Order: sequence, then structure tokens, then C-alpha cells
Amino acid sequence: MSDTRYRDLSVNGLWKNNPALVQLLGLCPLLAVTGTVVNSLGLALATLLVLVCSNTAVSIIRNIVSDAVRLPAFVMIIASAVTCIELLMQAFTYELYQILGIFLPLITTNCVILGRADGYASKNPVAPALFDGVMMGLGFGVVLVMLGGMRELVGTGALFANMDLLFGPVAADWKVVFFDTSQPFLLAILPPGAFIFTGLLIALKNLIDRQLAKRRLALREQPVRGSKRVRVTGAVS
Repeated sequence: MSDTRYRDLSVNGLWKNNPALVQLLGLCPLLAVTGTVVNSLGLALATLLVLVCSNTAVSIIRNIVSDAVRLPAFVMIIASAVTCIELLMQAFTYELYQILGIFLPLITTNCVILGRADGYASKNPVAPALFDGVMMGLGFGVVLVMLGGMRELVGTGALFANMDLLFGPVAADWKVVFFDTSQPFLLAILPPGAFIFTGLLIALKNLIDRQLAKRRLALREQPVRGSKRVRVTGAVS
């Protein structure tokens, strides 16, 4: 596949067709889990791995499975990948696994994953399908981590607290305190804060898109500098 196609997949996954900011898919875990950076990063990594595994597997079997059992087969593949991720988190990050709770198995029904499996992976070869899974997973994960960082910073005045839940004892001192708070700002930490900050991120993206569109329009409308050839017809007296 051409480099242009890979570039388009990257831009679509990270910006133009971002699952969280444009398609508005997977909002249930996006709003519920993003109270801290570590929670957001844990769910982002899990979603990324499931997307990559499911897209790759669906692309491999795309010419084998009939249309009658296509969607059940896709769901089984996604559920198997989610189960593997759950077992890995139980083994290596058990406390974080308990914090994420029901939102890990709910990845199976995440519209982002099923949508990419049916809409792209089932129609394209393995390499682009895998790359699409990576880009969509990164796009979704970046929004998760940004939202978690904003809520944690405003709510507690710190960032990267409890990162040892994901990275082990080496990350125990990663917490950065920006300002002290006598008590947390609950509006940012509780679900209403997730709606507010998600809306702000969507508004910021729309503003940037609007400014870029204006700039492209202005560049197209600029007059062409330099000499111009003029065609003269008819007789000249």
C-alpha cells in the first residue's frame, strides 16, 4: 500500500476521524474511567491492544467467513482478545484491574472496535488493517490520557499519581504536585467533570479545524505573482 494511504490512515485515526472527538464512540469508558492519568492510560493500552489484535484477525479471515456468521465471528474474536488482556492485567496489574472493573470486559461491546473490524479490517489486507488498528487505538488513547490529565490536575492539583499501579514500584515517585488542595475539586473528578472537559476538547478541535480551513481558503485566494502571458487575437493596426 502506498505511503499516501498510510498517511491518510494516520491523519484519520489521530485527527480527522478520531473515535472520541469526531465519531463520539466509546464514550461510556471515556467518561467513566478518566478520573486519573493511570486509569486512562491503562484503559487506553488495553483498547489499543484489542484493536490491533481484532483488526489483524478479522483481516486474516475476511475471505473465509460467510456473511451469515460474520458479525458473531467478529464479536468472538474481540471477546477472546479482551479476555487475554484481562488475564494479563490480573497477573501483572491486579489493583488497576480492580479499579477499571466492568469497563475492561465492556471493551468487547465498544463501538470503536466493532466498527473498525466491520468497516475496515473486513475489507482490507492484514498490513493496512493492523495499521488502522494502531492509529485508531492511539487516537482514542490520546484523548483518554488528555482527559484523565485534565481532570486529575484540576481535581487534585497533581499529575501521575499512583502510576506504580501500571508500571510497578519504579513509578512510585512519578507524582508531580502543581498546587496543594485541602480537598479535591469534586466537579472535575466526578462524571459531570468528564462531560465538561470532553466538550472543551471537542470545541478546541473544532476551533482548530475552522482556523485551518480559513488558512487553506486564504492561500487559495491569494493572487498569483509574476508576469502573465497575454494572448492577443485579431489584427493589430
